[in-house]
Amino acid sequence: MKVNQFPDRIIKINSEDYLYFGGTSYLGLPTNPEFQKLLFKNILQWGTAYGSSRSANIQLTAYENGEQFLADYIQAEATLTVSSGMLAGKLVIEALTPKTDCFFHFPDSHPAIKAPNSAPFFIENQLNPRLLDAKSERITILTDAVPSLQVNPIALEIIHSISSNKEITLVIDESHSLGILGKNGAGIYSEINFPNIKRKIMVASLGKAFGLTGGVIASDSVFINEMANHDTFVSSAGMNAAFVQTMADAKALYYSQHQKLKDNLNYINLHLIKNKKLHFNPNYPLIYPQIEGINEVFTANKIIVTHFKYPTDTKDLNRIVITANHQKEDLDKIIHLLNQNQF
Repeated sequence: MKVNQFPDRIIKINSEDYLYFGGTSYLGLPTNPEFQKLLFKNILQWGTAYGSSRSANIQLTAYENGEQFLADYIQAEATLTVSSGMLAGKLVIEALTPKTDCFFHFPDSHPAIKAPNSAPFFIENQLNPRLLDAKSERITILTDAVPSLQVNPIALEIIHSISSNKEITLVIDESHSLGILGKNGAGIYSEINFPNIKRKIMVASLGKAFGLTGGVIASDSVFINEMANHDTFVSSAGMNAAFVQTMADAKALYYSQHQKLKDNLNYINLHLIKNKKLHFNPNYPLIYPQIEGINEVFTANKIIVTHFKYPTDTKDLNRIVITANHQKEDLDKIIHLLNQNQF
């Protein structure tokens, strides 16, 4: 179905209003008037695009401001913004390839962090034997913070079991956890503190919870400096400068919208009947209902959720997305339908 306006909590389908529980606008910022006002102000100052290399002789302070905000927010030593989350992932993989003897990927990792010839982290639900052998080598582990079709953060404790002969770099994609999980939505990067990980690197799209087209790389200062001098980064245009400055200016909004999202999730947790047919975590804004015909029930009640054929599943996917913009009456309606139809 096609719409001619941004799909916020209410969208029009054939001139009729429907409640919308889809998309990835977790913090509800793209339609937030205060957020838009900040963005419009920055477009007037920084223009609609800046196509020069970040390494050119003219340096825009917008990048310094936005990247310092992101470093503080994520609790990383340093960050670097790029034009998309996909580029963030690909750039990191490109930079790590000459320093890595073998990549290992967790199941269903996003294509942004897939490396050629990467080996599976698990084989038949067991740790890949190569991770346990005595060979000394540099390895890079690739994973999403929250796996596809899941509502819980990835369990990384198994990294403790990896042979001490391995020098470990961890790359984690937080596109669907930054702005959501962790304190104030900081994500899970700062919570990963395993002594056998030599370096951890976070990549993320900023077009999800953060509401702005772009990507971020977060890590220690040495690695971020290397990335800033990497040929691909030097030869690329940066993220829109007005967008980067807007992140710094919107600090208070990120915190307040995150609290609104948490309040909505707490409300659902209080009123939703839970059983095995509903995949729900009160800290995460996705619900996966395993209820036959539920999409038709939603449509009949003028509710639209994300619905499509997922490549790794035999059944059509129904994904309910909760945002900071949903109101109590919206939540009551979908809670009622889920409670009524899951038995």
